[in-house]
Amino acid sequence: MPIRPANKPKRAVVLSGGGARGAYEAGVLRFILDELPRRTGVTPDFEIVSGTSVGAIHACFLAATADETDRRGERLVQIWDRMRVQEIFRFTMRDWLKLPKRFFGVKRVAKQLRDGQRPDRLYGLLDTEPLERLVLKAIPWRGIRRNIRSGRIDTVCVAATQVATGRAVVFCDSHRPELPPWASVSNIRMQRIRLSPLHALASAAIPLLFPSVRVGARYYADGGLRLNTPLAPAVRLGADRILVIGLTHETGQKTSEALAQERTAEFGNPMYLFGKVLNALMLSPIDADVAHLHFVNNIIETGSKVFGDDFLTQLNSGLDPSSSRPLRRIDDLVIRPSEDLGRMAAEVVRNDPKLELGAFLGLLRRSTGAGSTAKEADLLSYLLFDAAYARPLADLGYRDAEARQDELAAFFSDDDYSS
Repeated sequence: MPIRPANKPKRAVVLSGGGARGAYEAGVLRFILDELPRRTGVTPDFEIVSGTSVGAIHACFLAATADETDRRGERLVQIWDRMRVQEIFRFTMRDWLKLPKRFFGVKRVAKQLRDGQRPDRLYGLLDTEPLERLVLKAIPWRGIRRNIRSGRIDTVCVAATQVATGRAVVFCDSHRPELPPWASVSNIRMQRIRLSPLHALASAAIPLLFPSVRVGARYYADGGLRLNTPLAPAVRLGADRILVIGLTHETGQKTSEALAQERTAEFGNPMYLFGKVLNALMLSPIDADVAHLHFVNNIIETGSKVFGDDFLTQLNSGLDPSSSRPLRRIDDLVIRPSEDLGRMAAEVVRNDPKLELGAFLGLLRRSTGAGSTAKEADLLSYLLFDAAYARPLADLGYRDAEARQDELAAFFSDDDYSS
């Protein structure tokens, strides 16, 4: 098993949830995995990989291919390039007519559960079999265990939401003899397992749209409900440097009055409003988690300046070692879309004559006004699993990562690091 030098930082990548927006993540990773080594000579290795929802699927891909070097990023983008929304969401007008029967079918499932039976899936509006097949084929799943055994990967984390309790459960595949405690955080639990496609699919099960997935005796849904940007597991596992790839455009402190008025005019459309609420739910956690990281770093830096170099040592000596990890400085690098992905979705819907949305997304398009009255299609941006949308997102991710080339090279370099 490879031994990590004491003076080498432990790096983590944190991959967010966001449905079809995940194509942006793939573009960022393509630059990091394929182009950054060629341009700078650094090796983009991650010891800890943590993901939620679509980020969980990408996390499994990274862990499974960690011992490979040939076009990993390009292969990931090609998965998205093969997607066609009418194949992912097989929902016809006949399916609309069958909806009442499907709703009555919920009673049958309820009876099964009361009788002690446990179906593999709980009700969802859409048939996820095509997406499940894609996940199964696209990732060499045995590679995860191989890379963990070899020590190339320390831990892979996949976050999901346990339906019965509402608690965030972080499935962890690790070579460590034991996982760290979560201290006072009672609504998050780390569970040691051997990762399988089932865990990734459970993490990506969008409530109501995709069926909840049974893992063991319990059912799980989208990890983004509780832990959309799973930065906390990487911190608990001892990462010294954390790369976060977000899927929401940073709007800054001010939004133009014209844009605010434009959005307000569309709030009479409940589906448009729901898309904005979904954006808010996805946006807040990453900002809060990174802000907390910076807050702790600032305390350490300020305390060391005021009280001397032994400030951190004395501070950690007062912590309960059975429930808390020692505080330390953690460096972070956050890459987020430089453009609004909701607007990009609306442009694709409006301008691509070859795009076939199918019955389900076609109805969403009409109900949200996407591409016609509304210039933003936030709800569709999470569901538009199609190359017509994925290609420009992947290209944007590549360009955004390219613009941060020097920071990424420093992130993966060991030159300035001392333990």
